[in-house]
Amino acid sequence: MVTASPDTDLETIAERLESEQVGAIVITDDEKPVGIVTDRDIALALTDYDDPASTSVEGVMTEDPATLRSDEEPIEISRAIEEHNVRRFPVVDEDGKPEGIATFDDLVATLGEQLDNVADTIEAQSPAYSP
Repeated sequence: MVTASPDTDLETIAERLESEQVGAIVITDDEKPVGIVTDRDIALALTDYDDPASTSVEGVMTEDPATLRSDEEPIEISRAIEEHNVRRFPVVDEDGKPEGIATFDDLVATLGEQLDNVADTIEAQSPAYSP
């Protein structure tokens, strides 16, 4: 997971998105997530600011992002996507400190694994079944 402070300029954020090959950066203050900024947020900011390169991320980020706890089941990503209508969530420990990021892609991978498990069970219980 990539983090930055609220006063980081958008040029630095864009460079970090590219160099780290990620689509989002969690904005932290005092080791707690206070925002999240995505590559889409940066693209949209290009038309909103006269000098986006020197603009701080604080004006562009989504403040107070919805988070998931690291001890929650992976399927909770689905509930969170429905409830908050976003695709990325900082994952935090019991103290609220960021440990990672969960994404829509993680949900798809989790569902794929679950479907594989179901298929294995069906095949084991129905030897004549063949996909």
